Amino acid sequence: MTDKLRSSEVFEGPQNAGARALWKSMGYCEGDFRGRPVIGIANSWNTLVPGHFNLNMVSEHVKKGIHRAGGVAAEFGVIASCDGVCEGYRGMHFILPQREVIADSIELVAEAHHLDGLVLIASCDKIVPGMLMAAARLDIPAIMITGGPMLGGVEFDGRKSDETSMHEALGMVASGRITEEEFSTLENLCAPTCGSCSFFGTANTMCCLAEALGMTLPGSALVPAVHSERLRLACQTGEEVCRMVKDGLTARKIINEASIENAVLATLAMSGSTNAVMHLAAIAAEAEAGVDVMELFSRLGSVTPQIVRINPASKWNTEDFWMAGGIPKMLKRMLPVLKKEALTCTGCTVEENVSNYSFPFPDNDEVMKTLDEPFSPRGGIAVLKGNLAPDTGVTKPGAIDPALHVFTGSAKVFDSEDHANEAILAGKIKEGDVVVIRYEGPKGGPGMREMYRAMKYLYGMGLNKSTALVTDGRFSGTNNGCFVGHISPEAAEGGPLAIVRDGDKITIDVIEGRLHLHLTDGEIEERFKTWEKPAPKITKGHLALYSKLASSAAKGAVVRA
Repeated sequence: MTDKLRSSEVFEGPQNAGARALWKSMGYCEGDFRGRPVIGIANSWNTLVPGHFNLNMVSEHVKKGIHRAGGVAAEFGVIASCDGVCEGYRGMHFILPQREVIADSIELVAEAHHLDGLVLIASCDKIVPGMLMAAARLDIPAIMITGGPMLGGVEFDGRKSDETSMHEALGMVASGRITEEEFSTLENLCAPTCGSCSFFGTANTMCCLAEALGMTLPGSALVPAVHSERLRLACQTGEEVCRMVKDGLTARKIINEASIENAVLATLAMSGSTNAVMHLAAIAAEAEAGVDVMELFSRLGSVTPQIVRINPASKWNTEDFWMAGGIPKMLKRMLPVLKKEALTCTGCTVEENVSNYSFPFPDNDEVMKTLDEPFSPRGGIAVLKGNLAPDTGVTKPGAIDPALHVFTGSAKVFDSEDHANEAILAGKIKEGDVVVIRYEGPKGGPGMREMYRAMKYLYGMGLNKSTALVTDGRFSGTNNGCFVGHISPEAAEGGPLAIVRDGDKITIDVIEGRLHLHLTDGEIEERFKTWEKPAPKITKGHLALYSKLASSAAKGAVVRA
């Protein structure tokens, strides 16, 4: 129990009459300052991002819950951009750095106003982890409510379509596999509602991991954006945060070594986005949890079965994952390997939450299996090392055809994503090639762009089962095919990726966790004698600052003082 509210330093006593007057100028009442917890609502609503389009409605129901529980709601805005809109051009440089700005801005508001607790409202890729980083840094009572995924679109290429289908379709148009009319029709029918992307990309992965960490109410990650249950959960979230303040249940009592390991296990079990590796490393750093997230993924990856398989690894979407039982059922089936005593925002343990959860829909064993009979005996994410990735590289075997789990090919080297995309669409990539895209890391990019379009174009050109892609950039969770990203050290920092040449042989071995450039140590050393560190691509504004301060992808690409 906590007796003293943080906000009392703002409101109590005659010396704070000026602060009370300013709050009263907005319509707050005298009773709002009498021992009621002030709950900040960090709302990333806007009309730029489909996953955030409904968050104003979610926020209204959060407020209702806060008021019902005797708290005072105080809302403030948080920036958010859409990865899907920004893919493939200069805008993507600015996406990952926003994560740090989001965390910083929430910290600044919460500390400046001495808020008693926080409700974090978001849905998408960098926004969810940025908010969780802020909660871990502040260590005050905090809970998240996400906006929910969108519904899937019209069937295309054997599954429900989504906005990424457009990039696959572009490759199909270029290769004559579909008509211009079919392409145009798909544009209007692939994304039928608001919400985070209907496939299992980074957005939905991070929403699921917020739940696996214990930072959302059980079952809230996957309820579709357009379902009324989303609003009922928002109201319950508002009530819950007031209880957390009363009980002194702060963020680091939830985000800690045990819950981070659970989140790693969840990522492996559901073959989440490779970006989750980097985001969990950043959250762990903010929580000062003393956890090596890369080591956890490396150690647990080969022994954690994959029990969930959805788009891009199958025809099933996030809505189907929700109806199959979602995160509560997955965690219930994983209890033998989880830290089941980990505390959650409900004040109960993971085991208590899932044991008491009611599942309204029948099982779907095409979406979710068991530990005894999994889709794969290995996790859906793998950390690779080798002379091309001395620190780490990250891949997603859960979305790679088993025939490509060991792949050797000839390098086709590009110093930017843009040049690689042009070459793919021009038909310059052939079977057996390994597309190498470098100088796209946190510092070199700067901002570590996603190589999303390159993989989609390879898919559309019919090359996704005969080529591979290696980069110091990132990938979207919707990508499939043979790929390795997050290569550390990155090329701009003198990583071996910098000296790869066209025609070099590269082996990707997902089974043994190896990424090997077929050169001797002496040959690599000789090439580095003529390599020169490139000048920064951007020398002003936020990206210039991020380029100077960002850590490697292996350490979460965080900006730390």
